[in-house]
Amino acid sequence: MKTPLGIDSWLSLVPVDPDEEVQGEIHLELQVPEQGHPRVLRCHLIEARDLAPRDLSGTSDPFARVSCCGRTLETAVIKKTRFPHWDEVLEFELAEGEPGEAVLSVEVWDWDIVGKNDFLGQVELPLDTICTGPTKGWFQLLPFPSTTEDHRQQLGTLRLAVRLVEDRVLPPHYYQPLIQLLTEPILCPGQHPASTALTILEEVTSGESRQDVATKLVKIFLGQGLAVPLLDYLTTRELARTTDPNTLFRSNSLASKSMEQFMKVVGLPYLHEVLKPVVNRIFEEKKYVELDPGKMDLSRSRRISLKGSLSEVQVRESSLELLKGYLGDIVDAIVGSVEKCPLLMRVAFKQLRRRVEERFPLAQHEEVQYFSISGFLFLRFFAPAVLTPKLFSLREQHADPRTGRTLLLLAKALQSIGNLGLQLGQGKEPWMAPLHAILLPGVTRVKAFLDSLVTVESTEVGEGPVPPALFRPSATIKEGYLHTRTAGGATLLPHFAFKKRYFWLSTEALTYSKSPKWQVRCSIPVPQMRAVELVDESTFQHPHVMQIVAQDAAGQLHTTYIQCKSVQELWQWLWAVRQASSTNEAMLPTCHPGTFRAGRWTCCLQPTCTAPGCSRTHSTVVLSEWSDPLDPTAAAQTLYRHLRQAGARLRAAGAEGPEGSAVSEPPCSGQAGGPITGQLQAVLRDLDIAHDIFARRNGAPGPPPSPPRAPTPPLAPTT
Repeated sequence: MKTPLGIDSWLSLVPVDPDEEVQGEIHLELQVPEQGHPRVLRCHLIEARDLAPRDLSGTSDPFARVSCCGRTLETAVIKKTRFPHWDEVLEFELAEGEPGEAVLSVEVWDWDIVGKNDFLGQVELPLDTICTGPTKGWFQLLPFPSTTEDHRQQLGTLRLAVRLVEDRVLPPHYYQPLIQLLTEPILCPGQHPASTALTILEEVTSGESRQDVATKLVKIFLGQGLAVPLLDYLTTRELARTTDPNTLFRSNSLASKSMEQFMKVVGLPYLHEVLKPVVNRIFEEKKYVELDPGKMDLSRSRRISLKGSLSEVQVRESSLELLKGYLGDIVDAIVGSVEKCPLLMRVAFKQLRRRVEERFPLAQHEEVQYFSISGFLFLRFFAPAVLTPKLFSLREQHADPRTGRTLLLLAKALQSIGNLGLQLGQGKEPWMAPLHAILLPGVTRVKAFLDSLVTVESTEVGEGPVPPALFRPSATIKEGYLHTRTAGGATLLPHFAFKKRYFWLSTEALTYSKSPKWQVRCSIPVPQMRAVELVDESTFQHPHVMQIVAQDAAGQLHTTYIQCKSVQELWQWLWAVRQASSTNEAMLPTCHPGTFRAGRWTCCLQPTCTAPGCSRTHSTVVLSEWSDPLDPTAAAQTLYRHLRQAGARLRAAGAEGPEGSAVSEPPCSGQAGGPITGQLQAVLRDLDIAHDIFARRNGAPGPPPSPPRAPTPPLAPTT
């Protein structure tokens, strides 16, 4: 979508009624035959889908209860499923005369052998509508009408911001012209800084989208092996605009955000190795720590001493001892992690320090060379991870209030160390003063750590080979354990049909075996793949299933079903396999989202195994469904969308020059060709055309394509 959709508003909190928490749909066919007396209503209950789970097993035992004209009938109970198939017809004799306001009520319940049944939803249909003509279709299950009193004022409100962004990611070669324009100032540093695509992107990026743009830029340049030069380019521009060294990298500029995202992508395993042992211990011990007299709860201190409540001084001393222990372990782990820090981070910090020394060479600015690194490493990396471990995947759940207070105090202490102790005693929290004696020795150790961190052998940026990228070239694109079964395999219980296997995906084949070291392997050649699609959850009563349809040398189609552990893993594998097979010819236009079982397809009930598919296939993945955290192609698509939304600012960034496709331009074309703004707009128009064609190919409505220009990138994938 070219315009993000969503809401940002305050919503009233209301009490939760279990009977109102319903979901799913029911498939009904209703009709009253014109012939016959008395008139009979035939209610055909076919099936239901996506019902709410009410049992501990994550399923339900659903049955339907139908009421009409004073009579109530029920269907059979289907055990352990959220996708029941009843295929039952219940008949009701209608009273003489007009139906009036009478209704047909269909309720779905979860049967329980002990206790009362659980409500799963209902549908009500006026009889006069049914008598007019046959009614068939899927109907959404609704809750019982609420009789709960309005408690909104007592429960409060919640501000919720939801944004929907859908992007269609094209095959990688469509984004090469855009990536080429973005990387030109790095590969050809002789260009004037004001006439580069990176400069234009920085100018048209607003505050609310700066973090997203920085994240995508880092991922694209990591894929090109140019992450360090990118950071050097952005930080050099930031330094040129900075006159006061005390404000260096304080703002959320594109340079600051890019360095922050770079550390998160490259250094997350390093962060886990350094902080996870201490963070886990803090969560497990759950000690009461407090220094602020205004927040100190002396009654809680009874758990500290068996002799009763402690005084305020005793609580403070106990808290200082605990904080000293935790903080000492954290600082020890950090300063002893020089060799564990990723090479890319060390090279980036070395280059940053050199640029800062060049910009502020005076002796009075000696601290700036340390602060420029510690400001990123401590204030934007270590301290935020200690404050909110869940956001950095250090813990699966957020901290409870007591543990969260301990983490907050430790994060404040780390921030003071990251500021090199320059602001000690200047804050609005005098109760932190007892920590100063602990923090100052840590500052000295951190400076020595930073000196060692940037002592690394590397070629100068722009004068030789760039340090290796985050991911090294490999024949294997993706690997890991999944569950699989083939079409025509065992048709017993689904639990026994899927077998655990270890998968490898390369550009040549998808291979799997019993374990990573198992020698006997099965293989699906990538050139033989004809469709990579999702499977309906009701097919095997399992979520997160995808299918790969391949064609052998004899022209026969074979389907392999693969089950993933989570929806994120599902979209990662789906996207990876689609990318690997994106250049295949003779891809199927349709396929079956179900399986052929018991003599018919479960999705469309066609009785022939070779029947044409009932659902169209897709050649791309939608970013709203999944976004690969390390996929430069998906990142380039996001930047394209961002530049399209900033169209007015893009046109204002410079006058459009002579048109010419950047695809056919050699590197460093910004010097010899037209203005860079015109080249960038030309590349965006080419991507507009490609998106229009792919949207039509996949059956999605789209705006009419723009008039083509010559030359235009090839619109059909080529090998």
